[in-house]
Parts: sequence; C-alpha cells; structure tokens
Amino acid sequence: MTTGERVDQLVRDADPGGLGVMGDFGGVKQALLEDIMSESLVRRTVGMPRRRVWVRRFAGVLTAAAVLLSIVPASMLLRGQAEDDGVSPLASAAAGAGAVFSPLVMEAAERSPRLLIDQAGWTVTALSEFSKDYGVVRFRRGGRELEMNWYPAYVYADRYANQRDEGPGKSVRVDGWPADAFQSLSGDFTVLVRPRDNLVVEMKTSEGWSRKDLDRVLADVVRVDARTWLAVLPAEMVMPVRERAGKVLADVPLPPGFDVAALEEIGVSDSYQFGVGVTSRVGCGWIAEWQRARAVGDEAGVRRAVEALRGSHGWRVLREMDKAGDWPEVFWEYADEVAAGTLRAGYVEGLSCR
Repeated sequence: MTTGERVDQLVRDADPGGLGVMGDFGGVKQALLEDIMSESLVRRTVGMPRRRVWVRRFAGVLTAAAVLLSIVPASMLLRGQAEDDGVSPLASAAAGAGAVFSPLVMEAAERSPRLLIDQAGWTVTALSEFSKDYGVVRFRRGGRELEMNWYPAYVYADRYANQRDEGPGKSVRVDGWPADAFQSLSGDFTVLVRPRDNLVVEMKTSEGWSRKDLDRVLADVVRVDARTWLAVLPAEMVMPVRERAGKVLADVPLPPGFDVAALEEIGVSDSYQFGVGVTSRVGCGWIAEWQRARAVGDEAGVRRAVEALRGSHGWRVLREMDKAGDWPEVFWEYADEVAAGTLRAGYVEGLSCR
C-alpha cells in the first residue's frame, strides 16, 4: 500500500458509513500528504561508555481534520513507516499507553525537554544525568547516533559562543523552536536549541552525517508529554527501581543500614548509569563502615568491609560494566586501597559519596 493509499484508508476509517463527515477537508488531506512526504529540513566523565551522542506544527486545519489526527496520529506514523517500513516511536508509544510510572519518574520526565526522533528505527540507547537541570539521552539508528544534552538556560550564551568559535551557524527549527546548526572541522554537527522552559538543548551527531541527513532528522524531532516520552524508552530504563536493584544487587553484599528505597533517587537511566548509581552507594556505604570500625577498634567490622570491597572484583554488575566503560576500574582502585589499609581523600568525589 502506498503512502497516499494509507492516507485514504485513514480518511475512510475516520468516516465510518460514508456519511461524508470528513468531506474533502478543503485541501487539508493533500496538504497533509505533502507534509508527510516532504524532506525539509548524544556526561559524566566517569560512568558514560567510552565512546563519545515532524513535525512542523500542522495548524490552521478544519475541525474535521483535527478529528482525524486525534483518532490516528497519521502523519507521525506514516512518516516513520516511509523511512524503513517500520513503526514510528510515537506509534509504538501509543500501543503502551497503559504503562504505569512512579511519581518520581513522572516528575523527572516533566522537567526534561522530552524531545524524541519520530522516525522508525531510532531508539534510545543511553540515558544519564536525568535531573532537573542536566541530562543526556542518546538515540541510535544503524551506524548513526544523535546525542541530546540539556543544561540550565543561563549557559546558552557560553555554549553559543563556543560553537561560533568554530564557524558560523545556520538557523534551523526543532519542533518549531528556533535553533542554530554548526558544523565542526571534522564534519560532525552540533545543534543548539534556544532556551525553552529554563533549559537549553544541545544536540551532537556522530561522524558520517551529511547536512541532508541532519535536516531530515531535525524535521522529525518532536516534543511530547512526559508519559509519551517515557513510553518510548526501553522497558529496562523505566522498570521499577526495586526490581532493577534486585537484579543488580543479587551477588553484592550490602553495608549495614543500606536503604534500597533510597535508590529511587537514581531515577530513569540506562543500565550502565543505573549500575553506577547503585554501586556508588554500596561502595560509599562500605567505606563509611570501614572508617567507623577502624575508629572504634571494631576489627570484625573492618574485616567485613575489606572483604566486601575486595570481593567487588567478582560482582557481576561491575564485570559487565567493565566491557563498556571506566567506572569499574575507578571503583576497584578505591576498593583495593581500603583492602590495603589506606584511602585517598579524593574517594568522596571519585565515587560520588555524599
């Protein structure tokens, strides 16, 4: 079935019985089809993997056309299918509309930019620093990646100046919002989106993008509501924290007083970043116990802490993470120092202890 035939089918489905409710839209259907077919125009140093990261608002339509779009987000779905005969992320998210997310996860999502690429084949592969003012989300399709970073709005002037140092930018739009696209000497692109809702978004491409590639993707970057954004993420990233923690901590000894419920603070993240957050808290807890035991002469307590940290070399979560990034190596350095009876003061920053 061609794209035009799909549109016709949607029109017929939206007008059951052929009552003529949808009419000819006064040319809206044709405009929608043209919009569908047009080609207009991813940090933490420790913990991130070693590698570096539509919709023009269809306004002014007749009420009947709005009804069609509310029944089936046709243009979003069809544009995604046109790319590689798959289903667009927004269409997939609609299928999981009944998903339940925790209040903390919903709150964090509400504070983020909630931008996604509504083209079939693009998936979220990394997510970290998911907080009020900072965050990183990486999308991938085949060999291409696009990383979106967000910062407080006040850094916009500096980020813009840094990009201008490499050359002039070109005005573009991201979900109808003004932005500037810059190309570095190495050929990759950076897109700086003007501040919105006290946040500035900076997008970075991987190598091998052409300007046409960038323009096509930017045309399909959309801003969505929190529930839709979360529904697009891989299921593991939004899995209840206690369930995720249970898997990570299966072979990890916990320090005295460890509060699993406190892991809710980690929030939405990919498996690597979640592992960083969990093992950081475990390691810091054992170091605190080691320090306490040494201070009061509790030799048994010292031995338990040393044995737990020495055994971290065998923790499944760290061994798996060691294939992707440097966090385990950092963790093991401090664990080995404790086992040797010494510890640098820098462990607080190194392990993000509080």
